[in-house]
Amino acid sequence: MNIALQYCHITVNDPDESLAFYRDALGLEARNDVASGGFRWVTLASPTQPDLEIVLSEPHAGRSQADGDAMQALLTKGVLPNIVFSTDDVDGAFERVRSSGAEVLQEPIDQPWGPRDCAFRDPSGNMVRIQQAAKA
Repeated sequence: MNIALQYCHITVNDPDESLAFYRDALGLEARNDVASGGFRWVTLASPTQPDLEIVLSEPHAGRSQADGDAMQALLTKGVLPNIVFSTDDVDGAFERVRSSGAEVLQEPIDQPWGPRDCAFRDPSGNMVRIQQAAKA
């Protein structure tokens, strides 16, 4: 039996604003843009991992009012789980994302546990980290 991760969900306030960040600043490819019940689900993928898609959706999309309100509160507080991307050029990735106007949380540094990484906030306040494996 084979098993693989297919979707990773990121809750966002504005799919258009977030699409610009994940597509234009990070370089992901837009795959699907589906509207249903007044909400949108946008999927993106990296050309290097075409079978793994990131789904951007609003807090109330596909959820009850109470659950959507709870998700919105967590998103507003900035405490939803972060997402970590890997790259072979963290400094280049940092410059590309910074030039998009994204909020910088951490410039590239060598971490004591190995990778070189940096961090940003996406337009909704989610923490996005980008790391490069330590050189052997």
